[in-house]
Amino acid sequence: MSTYLEGHLAPVPDEIDAADLPVTGELPEELTGRYFRNGPNPKPGVDPGSWFTGDGMIHGVRLREGRAEWYRNRWVRTSKFTHDAPYVTDRGIDLAATQANTSVVHHAGRILALIELGLPYEMTPELGTVGPCDFGGRLTTGMTAHPKELDGELHFFGYGVMPPYLTYHRLDTAGELVESRQVEVPGPTMMHDFAVTEHYVVWLDLPVVFDMERVGHGMPFRWSDAYGARLGVMDRSGSTRWFDVDPCYVFHVGNAREDAQGRVVLDGVRYSRSAFDEIWKVVGGTDDPSPRAGAAVLHRWTLDPTTGAVKEEQLDDRTVEFPTFNEDHLGRGSRYLYAVTDGEVVKYDTERGGCTVTPVGGRAGEAVFVPRAGGHAEDDGWLMSIVDDRLLVHEATDLHEVASVRLPRRVPAGFHGNWIAD
Repeated sequence: MSTYLEGHLAPVPDEIDAADLPVTGELPEELTGRYFRNGPNPKPGVDPGSWFTGDGMIHGVRLREGRAEWYRNRWVRTSKFTHDAPYVTDRGIDLAATQANTSVVHHAGRILALIELGLPYEMTPELGTVGPCDFGGRLTTGMTAHPKELDGELHFFGYGVMPPYLTYHRLDTAGELVESRQVEVPGPTMMHDFAVTEHYVVWLDLPVVFDMERVGHGMPFRWSDAYGARLGVMDRSGSTRWFDVDPCYVFHVGNAREDAQGRVVLDGVRYSRSAFDEIWKVVGGTDDPSPRAGAAVLHRWTLDPTTGAVKEEQLDDRTVEFPTFNEDHLGRGSRYLYAVTDGEVVKYDTERGGCTVTPVGGRAGEAVFVPRAGGHAEDDGWLMSIVDDRLLVHEATDLHEVASVRLPRRVPAGFHGNWIAD
């Protein structure tokens, strides 16, 4: 059996419901809403060829006024899931034939399950699948799993394996697609994430590219030394200045901001070539999925759109992933950044340096920051994450555990979650 179908990655075989979940500690009454976490979960007996390509399944926990009312898990019923529809047909790419397995977000009244090479799928608050969403026919590319909401508008992009290779999009506060703009890049790079600031969009044009010869043999992307590595700073008129950087890959960024000198400062988790090769073996099931993916470390790039100067610096030497922060500060700078490593949640102070670490007693899932209503400090709130068969709530200030919700089953390791308040 492939390693991505075993152990903490092993899929669950069915959909279940459970009510009145046991709670250890005390859930804050303010946490009234739903925590949803997306991830790959192929149907029983199906080997998808890699961890990244399993059918999307969302695990949800409903909290209300100090109680954990229910848990449920549901596959996202895409056309690929229900009809085994092919992604590539003789008429081109079917953007609805996707797994929708990477993240779940809420914007303008819609709950969207996302994956970067397909359309978003709208879900109900009870995790029923409404269907693919192309925003009235205006969206003709895929949609990144990492859109950014700034001042009520949702910025996102789609990358393609055929031209156009990169397209920027923007939804207004009502959820209407009001802008789409092609961005020139040399080829079909795998761009998983990006960043926005008050005046710029930051692109990650890095040396992992689509390879047609690998289609049907796991993940059809590979490292290419010939492609090069650069970051792009695009202003709101669409003009982009590119900055050559040391070769690397970045799955996930933290926050980005403009400093007092007008430079763009970007934090993210940087993979060296060797670190990327190791994690890619794990994803494809050709290596044991143990926590040794090399030096995937917190890194900072400072980009000067005026002079073209770029500064690169490593901020820590521990292996981390899934950086999160208080998204009320998105694009305008934040002092604190949260990440996870094997069995731990880490809180970084990116202004003064240093970090706080707390063990979580299992494989740490992404820690999502939920701000406390009326809170004044940036870190006044909670972190929510699924760890094996528990939903954990930590105080974001000092990382002490507030409550643990016992789930009725183990939740497979997955990708990204979100808190949707009532």
